[in-house]
Amino acid sequence: MRRALQEAQFAFDKGEVPVGAVITFNNQIIARAHNLTETLNDVTAHAEMQAFTAAADFLGGKYLKNCTLYVTLEPCQMCAGASYWTQIGKIVYGASEPKLGFRVLQTKLHPKTKVVSGVLEEDCAFLLKKFFIEKRNLN
Repeated sequence: MRRALQEAQFAFDKGEVPVGAVITFNNQIIARAHNLTETLNDVTAHAEMQAFTAAADFLGGKYLKNCTLYVTLEPCQMCAGASYWTQIGKIVYGASEPKLGFRVLQTKLHPKTKVVSGVLEEDCAFLLKKFFIEKRNLN
């Protein structure tokens, strides 16, 4: 999760919503990513989506059954839906997303996907809160 937080900091420094993600396979990082929605003018360029693409490219296949996604914010409905199709083995996230997270929206994950929440939650939430406070103060 600390590596995902580093990615979130990269996003923060670029003016992107600070969400970072890494995907591991056999305890090695095979993909790292952060939000790029502003940079790419692409609403689908969430950290998780970028990481799924990089991991699939690394593995040479679209299924991530034996992989773990570490992400600093609870995945949204889109990212959770994409995780279903990747069949990712495990999702570990930091901060909860009480309005748009996959849990409150009841988005289904793949039946074999395990979920762990609240890992480094305070650190993950702090960076997000800092980002939005600074954005509000600029406007």
